Amino acid sequence: PLPSYIDTVALQSASDWSFDRESPEQVTLSLLVVHKGEIIHERYAPGVDMATRTRTWSTAKSIASTLIGMLVDDGRLSLDAPLGFEFFPASVPGSDPREAITLRHVLNMSSGLDTVDNRGHEYAIGSGLSYWAGSSSVVGARSRALMREPGTNWDYENYDTLLGVYAMKRALGSTERYREFPRRALLDRIGMRNTLVSTDRFGDFVLSSQVYTNARDLARFGLLYLQGGLWHGERLISEEWIEFVRTPAPATATRGNFYGGQWWLVPDDRTDVPSDAYSTSGNRGQYTMVVPSHDLVIVRRGLDYGRQGFDRWDLTRKVVGAFTETPTQGQ
Repeated sequence: PLPSYIDTVALQSASDWSFDRESPEQVTLSLLVVHKGEIIHERYAPGVDMATRTRTWSTAKSIASTLIGMLVDDGRLSLDAPLGFEFFPASVPGSDPREAITLRHVLNMSSGLDTVDNRGHEYAIGSGLSYWAGSSSVVGARSRALMREPGTNWDYENYDTLLGVYAMKRALGSTERYREFPRRALLDRIGMRNTLVSTDRFGDFVLSSQVYTNARDLARFGLLYLQGGLWHGERLISEEWIEFVRTPAPATATRGNFYGGQWWLVPDDRTDVPSDAYSTSGNRGQYTMVVPSHDLVIVRRGLDYGRQGFDRWDLTRKVVGAFTETPTQGQ
């Protein structure tokens, strides 16, 4: 039975809103609502069940940020140190302005490097070539010109994430440690055993997009953040790292403060949802929303056509609306 402060009719209405879309271009495959660590609603489209694994698209970026954060917590990476590797074409050390780019810059999507993917060219000349056309994700990420001063302009780019992933690889020091790291450090420890992290053909993780998983695994991922980085009493990520990913990137200050460290934030103009909520986001409607004020994780998986806009914050509003009062500790 649900807690007395949750309106079952309103919760079902939120679920129906998610599945009964007016647009045929928005198809909800699964919806999972977790409150205080318990599944309180779980629903799947015909032909889909709790074991169905689909691509996360850019929800993978939040997983990448988590893995990178573990190395920052461990002192093997630093947010504000230069990335520490060469770009292409190579130049005389100390003469390349790209050497000033830091891990914070790329995780905030503010590297200043030329963008490709957000102009609709990702499958022609961008990161998509490393997904399924045999190109190197690392070479592509390191082959862009600097267009703006790092940290001054927000521009969504898969290759920025992949620069962070390459920094992670270098910090781990060996190919074997790198290839084992996602599963040993994160996935196995929180029970994400149905999650597959794909690589390009050179063995580099394409953690900008190419992860396959199911709704329950993503709920576990969201719970890790909801629980402040703890899993069964063991600290996996620091509270400081969670604070970083939830802090608006400085370059978004004049545009609504909608993006943090590879996580999306409630924009300034949305006053109808809890301001402490934050979310992963993937193409075709892949969302994991964390709402600390209501002890909630909401997972919505979609098969939306292209980037047709299922609104994650509308769904969050409707689920939160099923709470007749804000739960307190012990309720």
